[in-house]
Amino acid sequence: MIAKEDLFAVREQVKAHVGSKVLIRANKGRKRIVVKEGVLENTYPSIFVVKVKNLEQNSFRSVSYSYTDLLTHNVELSICGE
Repeated sequence: MIAKEDLFAVREQVKAHVGSKVLIRANKGRKRIVVKEGVLENTYPSIFVVKVKNLEQNSFRSVSYSYTDLLTHNVELSICGE
């Protein structure tokens, strides 16, 4: 079970890197893993938002993930440049 203290700690760590370039590795199930690069745009109480460039349409898209995804390792967040 995930404790509230763990969620709070992860939320604070993510909040410290708002505006940074990040690499997201998300497990979408059935051996499908998606890797995206973008900018950590904003944090909210339950989710964080990453702005990703869509290469096919040459536009930007916002993708959101929950802090629980980070704790359960369904999503891996790497800060670029560290």
